[in-house]
Amino acid sequence: MTTIINGRLILPDASGNFKICAGKALTFDDKIISIDDAADGEVVNAQNCFVAPGFINVHIHGCAGGDTMDDDENALPTMREFLPSSGVTSFLPTTMTMSREKISAALERIRRQQKISHGAKVIGAHLEGPFISKKFKGAQDARHVVGADFALVEEFADVIKIITVAPEEVPFDFIDRCREKNIVVSIGHSAASYEVASAAIERGAKHVTHLFNAQSPFHHRKPGVVGAALDSDAIVEIIADNVHVHPVAQRFAKKIKPRSQIVLITDSLRACGLGDGLSELGGQTVYVRGNLATLADGTIVGSIATLNTVLKNFCANTNTDVAAGVELVTKNPAVELNIFDRVGSLEVGKAADITIFDDDFNIRRTFIDGAEVTGRHG
Repeated sequence: MTTIINGRLILPDASGNFKICAGKALTFDDKIISIDDAADGEVVNAQNCFVAPGFINVHIHGCAGGDTMDDDENALPTMREFLPSSGVTSFLPTTMTMSREKISAALERIRRQQKISHGAKVIGAHLEGPFISKKFKGAQDARHVVGADFALVEEFADVIKIITVAPEEVPFDFIDRCREKNIVVSIGHSAASYEVASAAIERGAKHVTHLFNAQSPFHHRKPGVVGAALDSDAIVEIIADNVHVHPVAQRFAKKIKPRSQIVLITDSLRACGLGDGLSELGGQTVYVRGNLATLADGTIVGSIATLNTVLKNFCANTNTDVAAGVELVTKNPAVELNIFDRVGSLEVGKAADITIFDDDFNIRRTFIDGAEVTGRHG
């Protein structure tokens, strides 16, 4: 049994909104036992740092040299070991648009990792492509873009938690069938008009992959996917690395969307945590310089940011208080993935997935199911 004292706990209030609470002790074993004034067992002094639920990253390709698509059983464990150093306790390894065989092999590896308790929890997969638009493929490989095939989804319905599709390229009954399997359908890598995207959202595709990136933009006569996302109740992902989305656009999104409809992600590559140099994504060479990762033609690819950095940026750029910001990387993804009864907030009976961070969002300690697994830095 462990108790955290002297921390600023981020807890839900009576309405469910996260607030900062000082002067309380958090006691746990593998689950949270109590939140009160008493201290039992081993004592952890948080030294006035924030004590928050463990972060959940629903869109991440890689980090620390490992990538979801690697034909290597050590790739996902490498990611799992690194992620707690950024406060992440659960994540969805995210696939790329590659051959059917490589995607299936990646999903098989993810399925195996879901059953293993070590490092950050693999809670399923985010299938990004191959049912997307070639026009807005971004860093995806156009050679492997194909029409919708529900057989792939059905085979891995126990693994896939989010699927990114271009709604103009798939029949709408595909959305229905995914939702019947409790899979979140997301609009992304899409050239859809406002009208088509809005219809897809109404049909049940209530998630938008990396808002503003790789989708038809907002125009005052053609609002596009961005307009449909902002003019609906869809949950939007934002890569707040200040490369993919300018701080002004982040502020626009916050002003338009209620905080319950924003999820912060990294969309990070294997280069995350490794510094400048050459890297790889989906068989393509990636050039990393500072905060920027591009293909040879200059196309911006996934980020190299960690989730604690993304959270820090968004809070600073949008004047969001820390407690509200934490909801965007904990409560919101947990509610959407239907796992909020187990994780996503500090409440008695939930898993003791906890991260402690300072005022500059540096991660001090991370616990998963009560065990300290702060992780290694690149």
